[in-house]
Amino acid sequence: MPARPVILTVDDDPGVSRAVARDLRREYGEHHRIVRAESGPSALDALKEIALRGEQVAVILADQRMPRMSGVEFLEQAMDLFPRARRVLLTAYADTEAAITAINVVDLDHYLLKPWDPPEEKLYPVVDSLLAAWRDTPDRPSAPVRIVGHRWSSRSYELRDLVARNQLSYDFLRADEPEGARLLEAAGADPDQLPVVITEDGTALIQPTDAQVVESAGLATTASEAVYDLVVVGGGPGGLGASVYGGSEGLRTVLVESRATGGQAGTSSRIENYLGFPNGVSGDQLTTRARLQAEKFGTEVLTTRTVTSLEPRGRARVITFDDGSEITAHSVVLATGVSYRMLDCPGLEEHTGQGVFYGAAATEAASCAAQDVYIVGGANSAGQAAMNFSRHASRVIMLVRGPSLTASMSHYLIAQIEANPLIEVRTCTEVVGAAGTEHLEKLTLRDRNSGAEETVEASWLFVFIGAAPRTDWLDGVVARDGRGFVLTGPDLPGGPNGRRPAGWEMERDPFHLETSVPGVFAVGDVRAESVKRVASAVGEGAMAVSLVHRWLENR
Repeated sequence: MPARPVILTVDDDPGVSRAVARDLRREYGEHHRIVRAESGPSALDALKEIALRGEQVAVILADQRMPRMSGVEFLEQAMDLFPRARRVLLTAYADTEAAITAINVVDLDHYLLKPWDPPEEKLYPVVDSLLAAWRDTPDRPSAPVRIVGHRWSSRSYELRDLVARNQLSYDFLRADEPEGARLLEAAGADPDQLPVVITEDGTALIQPTDAQVVESAGLATTASEAVYDLVVVGGGPGGLGASVYGGSEGLRTVLVESRATGGQAGTSSRIENYLGFPNGVSGDQLTTRARLQAEKFGTEVLTTRTVTSLEPRGRARVITFDDGSEITAHSVVLATGVSYRMLDCPGLEEHTGQGVFYGAAATEAASCAAQDVYIVGGANSAGQAAMNFSRHASRVIMLVRGPSLTASMSHYLIAQIEANPLIEVRTCTEVVGAAGTEHLEKLTLRDRNSGAEETVEASWLFVFIGAAPRTDWLDGVVARDGRGFVLTGPDLPGGPNGRRPAGWEMERDPFHLETSVPGVFAVGDVRAESVKRVASAVGEGAMAVSLVHRWLENR
């Protein structure tokens, strides 16, 4: 029998906690499991255990006035574990302002004034309506994926990273261990046909493509329509911002992402300077919420689809995919972001995915336990990764080409790194060589001042250097600067009409975020001279939608 959905209540007053649990159990105990806790942290522990057991949470009731963690703070973290659970805040008359705040911060469904006697009039009708709403939109059932592969296979790593970043639960089984070998035999696959992915329904996918994996988990890869009001290319913060506002304002919107929504921000272990999250939020949590929000407003999300060209055809803008299929848009927002530059030195390329990783590679963090981790880079993404890996590794060594971290890292992050005894920062140092057999085993480091080199044992290297815009597919279509970033608005080179670019057919000047092609906008890191921050990218995404409306009204 499936487990009964959980109704969880948390209140630091033992008497109140017992009373609300008693009332809930009396009315709902036959079909729901009632769980009570007397503090926010203990309630979060209970939710984590529920999640590990694969159970569902239907309703959460939390008291606002609790020590260590208020009700709003608890609900904010609880929604990361069970985003579709209905949320109720228990308040006193003096807490109405907190309740109003909670409506915006944690998408609160209801707030109840204490006491709720009689429950038949004040408690049960509220819970009845929330349970009905939850049943109409239940949690999407988990789709456990089992990946069988070699420990140091770069393709196995790519698939683990793909499913993890798309919020799909998975188990990784090594082909040389009994359970992995058993699954390979059951799938009829040979050890040289790895990796193999076993889907929830037991289907074996042998050496699958990314699209086959996400399709098997129920994610969309094919557009449902031929024409859209707005196509957003790229699912980072800027693209998600445009998708949320496009969908919420009634535009037929589709978001196209080549791998997983979130972009580089989605791999950040902790973002502590984003507005509204004083305790910080992981990039994964933030961007997952944004995707759910975009889908809530009707935005269609396509995953593992690569756009290869953009072509203006009259007032239409045609997007072509790598399989040759097309969709047509009245407007386009380019939010493809940037990629980490490859570290160019002997021995690294052949070990990519085999100890050498570009970006945070969150799936590998636990594997680094009690080992040394080397990180190349001195910007915020490198600093956030260093803090995250310091929770697992015995030591984290940051290799920075410059003389200090101050040129490219936020002050708060520098202070955290300096206070962490497990993190060592080596300035004026670069990687000039790597070696290993099946995986990375050694690095050669050079002091940029003295030229002295040393070889160190290393199994883990994470690279966060530079930013290369993903714009090669736009060559000859929109204006770009010398580094490939897309030029917009006042930064566009003037044509014969002064501020208007060559070939510009409109009687007006380009809008602020508009490219050299009318109706095509660029936001976030891909835009030349943009501020490389999550908040600014989200803001540009929202701003682009307002400019899209102006374009659609006057084109």
